[in-house]
Amino acid sequence: MSLDAAQHTKGESLFIDDLPEPAGCAFGALFTSPVAHGHVLSLDLSKACRAPGVLGVFTAKDVPAENQIGAIVPDEPLFAEADLHHVGQPIALIVAESPELARAARDLVQIEIETRAPVTCPREAARLGHFIVPSRTVANASGQELKTAFESCAVVVEGTASMRGQEHLYLENQASLAMPLEGGRLRIYAGTQGPTAVQRIAARVLGLPMSAIEVEVRRLGGAFGGKEDQATPWATFAALGALLLGRPVKVALQRDEDMVSTGKRHPYDADWRIGLDADGKILAYEATLFQNAGASADLSPAILERSLFHATNSYYVPAARVTAHSCRTNLTPFTAFRGFGGPQGMFVIEAALARAAEVTGRNREDLQALNLLSEGDLFPYGMETKGCHARRSFDEAKAKYDLAGARRAVDEFNAKSARFKRGVSFMPICFGISFTNKMMNQAGALVHIYTDGSVHVATGAVEMGQGVTAKLRTIAARTLGCEIERITIATTSTTTVANTSPTAASSGADLNGMAVKIACEQLRERLTKLLSSRELPLSWEDLIATAHFERIHLSCGAHYATPKINYDKLLETGSPFAYHVFGCALTEATVDCLRGTYVIDSVKIVHDAGRSLAPLIDRGQVEGALAQGIGWLTLEDLAYSEDGHLLSNALATYKAPDVHSTPKDIQVAFLEDAENPEAVMGSKGIGEPPLMYGIGSYFAIRAAARAFRGHSDTCDLLDAPLTPERLLLYLHGTSPA
Repeated sequence: MSLDAAQHTKGESLFIDDLPEPAGCAFGALFTSPVAHGHVLSLDLSKACRAPGVLGVFTAKDVPAENQIGAIVPDEPLFAEADLHHVGQPIALIVAESPELARAARDLVQIEIETRAPVTCPREAARLGHFIVPSRTVANASGQELKTAFESCAVVVEGTASMRGQEHLYLENQASLAMPLEGGRLRIYAGTQGPTAVQRIAARVLGLPMSAIEVEVRRLGGAFGGKEDQATPWATFAALGALLLGRPVKVALQRDEDMVSTGKRHPYDADWRIGLDADGKILAYEATLFQNAGASADLSPAILERSLFHATNSYYVPAARVTAHSCRTNLTPFTAFRGFGGPQGMFVIEAALARAAEVTGRNREDLQALNLLSEGDLFPYGMETKGCHARRSFDEAKAKYDLAGARRAVDEFNAKSARFKRGVSFMPICFGISFTNKMMNQAGALVHIYTDGSVHVATGAVEMGQGVTAKLRTIAARTLGCEIERITIATTSTTTVANTSPTAASSGADLNGMAVKIACEQLRERLTKLLSSRELPLSWEDLIATAHFERIHLSCGAHYATPKINYDKLLETGSPFAYHVFGCALTEATVDCLRGTYVIDSVKIVHDAGRSLAPLIDRGQVEGALAQGIGWLTLEDLAYSEDGHLLSNALATYKAPDVHSTPKDIQVAFLEDAENPEAVMGSKGIGEPPLMYGIGSYFAIRAAARAFRGHSDTCDLLDAPLTPERLLLYLHGTSPA
């Protein structure tokens, strides 16, 4: 059992809300916009300022430097000023002696707003020309070449698809604690995946050098991308209060506040067209993606980019053109979520293949098999496929889990059952690993060996339940050649390892682990040289003691930058990823066609994990990601009113997967002899790729529903999530809303 797991089990792990509150600690609460779109006519804070226990009420006019927190596009003020762009947009920070007093004072704020009609639909935003950044197109064929390719097709199918968003629902809400230090410096205990981002933005807002701000992260109670960029404002609010009041300030959101004021997975709409030859080979594919970005950029441009890169999933498409629009709406800015835009792009081509299979009277997996990537194939953005395990994963899953037998059993069941129908689907995945911003593909590490033989490892990696701490301990122990019990992983701090990238993009172990390995290799080289000068072997303790006696440096800092990645965004071509992860899942589902309910009977997976650093952790990541993917596409219905209010704003109105939603049978097999030369110790990133196996659950349920309606049914039913309500409408003849 890992150290973190033992502490979690015993309830000893400390999160921000568990930290002892320092003497004089004050508490912040945010007054936020009650409307999705409007103009502030008047703001009266006088009653709030006079409320019991209130220490200060701050707005944009109190910001010492720049009222701007936008990371990619500078379009997101820390405090809203004259114009309001989404419900939950912060307007004022109330700081009081207790959280209860701060929230009570917040209720006394009086505001007069001239409301304006909000835009909540990305297609409507596109029609109005409301874009976050210029639209982008990735293509390996010119317009004329694509036209010619479609004209040569035996079958052309077109349609639409849509996917709603998804709430992160991390166990630990957004929280930060900021403390003033001597000399005008600050220390921030932040619940963030990106300590350096918090440091940078807080410095920008407060008018301080980054060196005057320390950001520390011990661990997060879950994140899933929701604390990559969107942990920053809450930490900055705490830091602002601490600077202005000269005392510690804590800002911790309650669950309803968190759900209303933080971004979620991006909803997408899409138009698509696919063309096949008589054998079922894809000759042409065209898609237009409409990303609902929300009111400001956040990370939407980068997420849009990954949707483009994954728009053809595991398939070779000789003529492809995919255009993506990042559409500005009056909803809370959407943000990073496990998969980072990849799942949305992949869902669209899987929808297209499903319809193509139905139109041609073939099984979807037959078309999938015909079109899988092979070694040396080019993705539409020009990157060559290397170490391609697409077909191997597909074939192993097909044989290991007896796809033919599963389909035969489903057909026999459906022929005998009127009320219950079963469906089966195959879901191959291909997911690129690296930040698509080249600059972010770097990491540092600092390793100390103490004179008693214990080892202290510091990196920029943030532990959020994914097991990166355990993997870093494994890497250090294997490289140094000492017992893993000697390795301690430091609290992540910007004062120890600077200029870090966020722990995201499934690259936490890849980047930080490689930096640790480099540092440990240098230390081992020093120790090996010493050992070679001795006639007798030495124990680890004696070796370290001797090294110190001989004045050998027992500390090492190291830096790693991912090689061989480059992408030209003007030409939309290059190699943005270090490598790809492959895999395939067989999913079976049963639908109660009277009630519209369903059960995911089984999901059986063959996954390409390279040489796993921690097989048990990686298995847990596969199973957890699968559950989250199933939730996104079947249960989690992120709903907004026409005036931009979040309707699914509590656990009473937002259904997340629970133990009853979990497939009865989950099997995970890792590809053997699949070592990855592009990452640390032959491993592969694990966090995000398995989420896409959840797409298979959608199509298994859909297949069962079509068996009830009859296979001649022409309704696309490509609207996710496929909730029981939406499914029931389809089953009994009404198009889903």
